[in-house]
Formats: sequence, C-alpha cells, structure tokens
Amino acid sequence: MRFAVLVKANKESESGALPDPKLMAEMGKFNEELMKAGVIEFAEGLRPSKEGVRVHFSGNSRTVIDGPFSETKELIAGFWIWKLNSQQEAIEWAKKCPNPHMGESEIEIRRIGEMEDFKEVMTKDHQERWVRMREELAQDK
Repeated sequence: MRFAVLVKANKESESGALPDPKLMAEMGKFNEELMKAGVIEFAEGLRPSKEGVRVHFSGNSRTVIDGPFSETKELIAGFWIWKLNSQQEAIEWAKKCPNPHMGESEIEIRRIGEMEDFKEVMTKDHQERWVRMREELAQDK
C-alpha cells in the first residue's frame, strides 16, 4: 500500500520563510531513516499558497483563483509518498517524525487509491492504458 503523508501548513510556512536549519537537519536524518527502511518513494516541500492557484470547476466552466488562500490549516506545506503494509505502520513512522513546524503541527496520512481499487468501474481498455502509462512513467525515472 502507498500512502500520501501530508504536512499541514501554518502561518510560518505560508509566509515563505525558510525553515530553521536545525529542523532541516533533523528532517534530513528522518528521511534517511525512511530511505534505509525502504519506506520512502518521494518527498517534497511546497511553496506558499500565495504563489499558487486553484482551478474551480462548475459543470463545463473553469475559473482560476489566485493564492494566497485564507484557510491556512487546510493547506499543505509538504508531503511524502510512503510504501508500507498498513496504515498503522504509516502512523508509527509519522510519530517518529520531527515536529515539522515550531509549536503546533499536524501530519495527515491518506492511502493512495491504486488501480485495483477502481477495477470494477474501469473498462479492460482503460485498465490496459493505465498499466502502459505506469510502465512508461517508471521508465522515465
């Protein structure tokens, strides 16, 4: 199973201020642990929402909304993709993580939907195209 592990934003991360060097070193060590354990597939931090946009869909209409976005606690400051056997394992790893922000922080863990989860609503052709796309993406790495 794969999990998206989401570090929620706060006012500090949304300000665009760089993280404390000590925190960066601690996170680096944590990421190395994840790598040695074969858990981590991907990890990135995100720029503040003031540099982002949202595309709102309403039927066939599309509206672009420029950041910043007001609900800071609902935004994401960074993320990992972890491959584990269970959500409980993901929780245990998240509990080992250094506090991502000064003071209060939150990490959200969400299982990634894999093709197998959607097979009953996918045609055979769609499943085959999905497999080909995943294989091509893996080759590009």
